[in-house]
Amino acid sequence: MNWKRVFTGVIVLAALVVPAIAAAGDRDSGIAEKWIAAWNSHSPDKMIPLFTDDVFYEDVAFGEVSHGSSELRKFAASEFEGIPDLEVKLLRASIHDGHGTIEWTFSGTDKGVFNTGRKFSVRGVSVIDVRDGKISRSLDFYDSAAIMRQVGKLPAQ
Repeated sequence: MNWKRVFTGVIVLAALVVPAIAAAGDRDSGIAEKWIAAWNSHSPDKMIPLFTDDVFYEDVAFGEVSHGSSELRKFAASEFEGIPDLEVKLLRASIHDGHGTIEWTFSGTDKGVFNTGRKFSVRGVSVIDVRDGKISRSLDFYDSAAIMRQVGKLPAQ
C-alpha cells in the first residue's frame, strides 16, 4: 500500500469536508439570534420566514400545537396580542448538525392570557430541528405554573 498516496487522499478529503461541516455549523449558529429577534419583533410577518412551511411548533407547557406556517402565524399573533410587551432574552444556544437547543427567558405583562395585567418572567428552552437554514421543528419547554403564580392564578409557594 502506498501510504503517501493514502495520506494525501485523506488530507484532500479533509480539506473538502471540514469547511462544508463548518459552514453548516455557522449557518445553524445564527438561528438562535434570529429566533430571539423574531419573537421580539412582535410581528408574525417577521417571524414566519425563519420557519419551514411545514413547521411543527409545540408550546409544550400550554399544549399548543401548530402544524405549518399558517397555524404558527395564528399562534404567534395570539401571543403578541396576549402579551403586548413580550420580551425574549437569549441565555445560551447550542445548535449543530441541524439539531439543538435555545435557552431563554420570556417575560412580559399578562394582558390576554389570564387577563391579570400582572408581569411575569420565566426561563425556558426550545428544542429545535433545522432544515435548509430554517427551523422545521420547535418544542418550547418552561414552567407554566411559575407564570401562573406570578400573575396570581396559583398561590405562591
